[in-house]
Amino acid sequence: MTLALGIDPGIATTGYGLVRLDSDGGLAAVSWGVLLTPKEDSLPARLESLYRDLRALLKKHKPDTCGVEKLFFQRNVSTAIAVGQARGVALLALHQAGLDVSEYTPNEVKQAVAGYGSADKKQVQDMVRVLLQLKEIPKPDDAADALAIAITHLNTKRY
Repeated sequence: MTLALGIDPGIATTGYGLVRLDSDGGLAAVSWGVLLTPKEDSLPARLESLYRDLRALLKKHKPDTCGVEKLFFQRNVSTAIAVGQARGVALLALHQAGLDVSEYTPNEVKQAVAGYGSADKKQVQDMVRVLLQLKEIPKPDDAADALAIAITHLNTKRY
């Protein structure tokens, strides 16, 4: 049994998803959600909050491995910089926890989960629901994305 953590980093909202790979090859969702930082806080305070919440999540669930979404080009430079800073904090927390971290582009996640690198968000979310045998698509979107990253990571490491 292997427990993988998927992270969809963001400064306001960071999605997380924990997926278990059972010895029979089956996948099961363990936990998912989002870590939020207050808009009114300064950037350093928001990064500290994200770091603290990630450390608590890691301590609670003790994942074996982790996948993080790679930063991709964004038209809004200030948004890209903030996401990059949140990614850096996440990578630091994961490294300090002793986890081997792999990174995946959005297209790699779409290809791995939906079988098509240009799949839309709804297709990926529905495949997450199917692959994890959930009754409904996980909410919010950032958590569903993080579960997709965890699935991608487990399937990539397996093969």
